[in-house]
Amino acid sequence: MFTRKSDGFILFTALNVALFLLIFIHAHFKTESMQPALHEKAAMVGRLQLTDLCLFTDARYTRNPSMADYNTPFQDSPMAMEHFPSGTVALPPPHLYAR
Repeated sequence: MFTRKSDGFILFTALNVALFLLIFIHAHFKTESMQPALHEKAAMVGRLQLTDLCLFTDARYTRNPSMADYNTPFQDSPMAMEHFPSGTVALPPPHLYAR
């Protein structure tokens, strides 16, 4: 079929590059078609002040509030020393300490 092995390799590489580019084209068109739904979800997240992003997994109060235990607010005393490193990095939301 191929006169040299390099011809097969070049054809294989060209097909893979074409498929790789098709992935980006598909992603572009899919992103454009999903924009209205994404904007609607972003507005709902802003209205409800939802936090689904989990940046830390060690301390219970730094996880997603929907995944926290019911006794989490009462687990530590207010004057307890911080023993998780993420508690020193993540600040409380501004609406909790704003006057």
